Amino acid sequence: MTRLHLALLASAALALPAAPALADHHEKAPAIAAEQSAHDRLFALFAWTDEEELRLNPLSALFRGDMRYADKLGDYLTPEYNEASRKLAQDSLDRLVQIDRAQLNATDKIAYDVFKYNNEQSLAGLTPEILALTETRPINHFSGFHTFYPTFASGQSAAPFKTVEDYENNLRRHDDYIALTDRSIAMFREGLASGVVETKLTIGNVIEQLDTQLAQPVEESPLWGPVTMFPEEFSEADKARLTATYRAKIGQVNAAHRRLRDFLKNEYYDQARDEVGLSQMKGGDVLYARLIENTTTLPLTAEYLHELGLSEVARIRGEMEKVKQEVGFSGTLGEFFDHIRTDPKFKPQTREGLTQSYYDVGKTVDGKIAALFSTLPKAPLEIRPYEPFREKFEAGGSYQQGAPDGSRPGIFYFNAYDLPSRTTPGITTLYLHEGAPGHHFQISLAQENEALPAFMRFGGNTAYVEGWALYAETLGFEMGLFDDPYQRFGTYDDEMLRAMRLVVDTGLHAKGWTREQAIEYMLANSGMGRTDATAEVERYIAIPSQALAYKVGALKIQELRKRAQDRLGDKFDIREFHEIVLGTGALPLPVLDKKVDDWIAGKLAE
Repeated sequence: MTRLHLALLASAALALPAAPALADHHEKAPAIAAEQSAHDRLFALFAWTDEEELRLNPLSALFRGDMRYADKLGDYLTPEYNEASRKLAQDSLDRLVQIDRAQLNATDKIAYDVFKYNNEQSLAGLTPEILALTETRPINHFSGFHTFYPTFASGQSAAPFKTVEDYENNLRRHDDYIALTDRSIAMFREGLASGVVETKLTIGNVIEQLDTQLAQPVEESPLWGPVTMFPEEFSEADKARLTATYRAKIGQVNAAHRRLRDFLKNEYYDQARDEVGLSQMKGGDVLYARLIENTTTLPLTAEYLHELGLSEVARIRGEMEKVKQEVGFSGTLGEFFDHIRTDPKFKPQTREGLTQSYYDVGKTVDGKIAALFSTLPKAPLEIRPYEPFREKFEAGGSYQQGAPDGSRPGIFYFNAYDLPSRTTPGITTLYLHEGAPGHHFQISLAQENEALPAFMRFGGNTAYVEGWALYAETLGFEMGLFDDPYQRFGTYDDEMLRAMRLVVDTGLHAKGWTREQAIEYMLANSGMGRTDATAEVERYIAIPSQALAYKVGALKIQELRKRAQDRLGDKFDIREFHEIVLGTGALPLPVLDKKVDDWIAGKLAE
């Protein structure tokens, strides 16, 4: 599962809640023994809650290598799931307050605070008011199982295909997926009845995605992948039986996709919204406010974020002007953007050449990273282009986490679709963000840290996760990766993207901006190509508020680093600072702020 899908599944304030496959097996919370220490009581609560969450979320268990529920995808989009999730969050909070936080050590207090925050956020996203605005829009082109599931079930993701049982589990998950697809249609119908609908833009893209998948012959479908990789020890009889069953089941999946496509095309599309912003959807202003707090972990307003974005855009334009002058370009900054977009020397020539460029950056980073980090991930990092069936609607890059024990690598995906529209100055920055020391370090180090409770190893929040990755881009200066002015322009251009996101996301969802207005704003303030700018804007339309997290989180980490450097002086160690920031998983920003302050106080007291 990609980093983004995990975030969506974890956030009850967004669509795509995870499944209550075993909700009827809800275990009663263990009785608290009076003689237990506060630490033991806290971790007993964590263990119980984690087990219940795995029962509710078979996919989460599978991605962690827990195969107990591997035959289930889950009964997503059901009232039973929502009630089971609400009850679990409330029960967890009720039991948490019975534990005296004052008796905990410093790390346990952080765990206590994160656990409390997470469950409070879950409850906030599971109110009837919010669910009526999210579940009735279960799919768009950026957030939907119709794009996640084919890769997941292809044999190239977390699901194993080593035994006959593995293959049969996958077939059972296909059945769950078919049922989920039909339930999605039912939820869309509820939205039509209540007046809460998706946009024509996003639904049109979903129809195109489904058409692309339906046009594939069975043998070219990602779902056929497991058939091409039977283990040698399988008997000929098992191979023949599974081949025939997979062929039939893929036909059933295609039939479900066709039902969804036909419904969206023939019934839903004409009733979808022409306007793209949440402020123009029934209840959208309430939902956007909820999403902002959920995404940033801070009580910020759309107006504040819009003004912050305008300020950052102005600052970064100043840095870009310096690069323009350094390379001797005599035109305006806008003309310099066009120069970067159109000059053939900035264009990748082939998919293979673009891949090699990322390999080269990775090798250079590997040789420098130890000066900044004392702990490195066990999981290796692979570099791959997106598969052709999904590349058109994907972002410029993304990260898929590896296995907690390091046995499965993390994967940095980059987009090679429409190569003439892409430029090379951003290669270094994209690798630093998605790969090392960005998402690969943060996610791997968290899940490999067995001293943490599971919800801190495998959970997170977007502001921390994306804030860290954007902060990681700035480390390229210290590694000497931006001595080349065009690569330096590339990192400013990528930072500009995150600053523009503050402006554009709030513009779209709080100020009534149109898709075209947002695209033109991004083209006017960066060196992005129109294809990338269009994909970015359509992403913000599909997943409101997610784009706000990058700058908010990065600015907080940069603020904390400066605070530590100013107060500690010669006692400041960058490797130790990074250990403090990364050492306890993805923290809500207020919790991270307090942790760094406590660390500073401890260092000063030494």
